[in-house]
Amino acid sequence: MTVLERWLEALVETPGLTSVTGKQARRVHLDESLAAVGVVREFEGPIIDVGSGGGAPGVPLAVEFPYRVVTLLEANRRKCAFLERWARELPNVRVVCGRAEEQPVDAWRVAVAKALAPPPVAAEWCLPLVRPGGAAVLWVGPSAVAERVARVAERLAAEPVDAPPGFLVLRKVGPTPSGFPRRAGVAKKRPLA
Repeated sequence: MTVLERWLEALVETPGLTSVTGKQARRVHLDESLAAVGVVREFEGPIIDVGSGGGAPGVPLAVEFPYRVVTLLEANRRKCAFLERWARELPNVRVVCGRAEEQPVDAWRVAVAKALAPPPVAAEWCLPLVRPGGAAVLWVGPSAVAERVARVAERLAAEPVDAPPGFLVLRKVGPTPSGFPRRAGVAKKRPLA
């Protein structure tokens, strides 16, 4: 059994991490995570998975990119304990238990977020973490309003670029403006768009 198969099995069996099982769990947590490989490959350097939860998409991306450091960022202590178990098996993975607003600014090349928050909020949490020349990669559903996310990106020195269906990719074109990130919880209470 591969490390990804063992991770997926543990993810499904651990209470409180996911409500999907069987083939649906494989599709949602593994296949959808790996769908971003082509986009992530375009931006060299360290990756941060914001709101990693049980490790999707960060764990599959860490296996796919073994030469790149992948940070799994999660605010929930119980979920962090699960992630730390898998970080011991994957030498390129580190776990940070904390909030996006508390992390270093302009530090990673790619920030990924899957099922984190509505896309404008996810963009505000991810973009300050990304250094100029990098990108935030957001998994989005068909109801996502790209124009709202583009307005947030513009405020945070980023711009939307072409992306495969199901993704929004926001390329960082300058350093994070002063005033960002806003205090913890503000982005969700008062979204920029």
